[in-house]
Amino acid sequence: MNTSVEFWGVRGSIPVSSSLYNDFGGHTSCVSVTHKKNIFIFDAGSGLRDLGEKMKETGINQATLILSHMHFDHIIGLPFFAPIWNPNFQLTLLSAHCYEKGGLKKFLENYVFKDPLFPVNLSQIPAHIKYIDCPPRESLTFFQDYRLDIAPLNHPGGGSGYRLHCPEGPSVAYISDTEHVPGHDDPNVLKLMHDTDLVIYDAMYTEEEFSKKYGWGHSTWTEGLRLAQKAGTKRLALYHHDPSHTDDILLKIEEEAQKLWAQCFMARQGMKISLL
Repeated sequence: MNTSVEFWGVRGSIPVSSSLYNDFGGHTSCVSVTHKKNIFIFDAGSGLRDLGEKMKETGINQATLILSHMHFDHIIGLPFFAPIWNPNFQLTLLSAHCYEKGGLKKFLENYVFKDPLFPVNLSQIPAHIKYIDCPPRESLTFFQDYRLDIAPLNHPGGGSGYRLHCPEGPSVAYISDTEHVPGHDDPNVLKLMHDTDLVIYDAMYTEEEFSKKYGWGHSTWTEGLRLAQKAGTKRLALYHHDPSHTDDILLKIEEEAQKLWAQCFMARQGMKISLL
């Protein structure tokens, strides 16, 4: 059975909007993976709102939302995710980021669903929400034998990368917001990438930009290609685009990247791909 991957937001840092971003879109991080009617969502950036509207229209009544970390651009869409306002909706919220920080529920209560940032408290959300806090180095098995591998990433304040294994289906790795160390392989990243059908990777900077932004917590498209090829990745989606990168810039990068490896592509908002 085919597994579909949809990109609802592919930007980093902040949403952008103008005619300069029509091809790649301006929403921040959000990707869905659908397999056998089960939906897994990576990150709750502004793109989550559009996904929520589609889920409301199609009558989907449950999902699993996996958060890489708690920076604004990765959680800004959560209060505007239409299904959480449906009392019949069941949401599993998972993160490894809050495991040693009091838990995911406490974080959302204290920093997201709380005045003055948002007028509705978490306890007033009508959907049924299950919270899973897990160590950043673990493998979890969900219902129906879905497995999630977790590894810590190099990002200010911490973050986690994930690889989802679909039973009798493909694997998808989500590696957003990670900074590589030039000249060194990140074993956590390589482990998640190893022999994976699709890797979604933080390719925010060019090499020139990266040299001026050490410590900002992001990587480059060239490093993504190098690691993916070394790890035996089958396809690579370059993701988490810098908000200053217009369509013209991203198209030029994609053209250059595909000359080096045909199995990579720039993620675009609204893109849907099928994995066998």
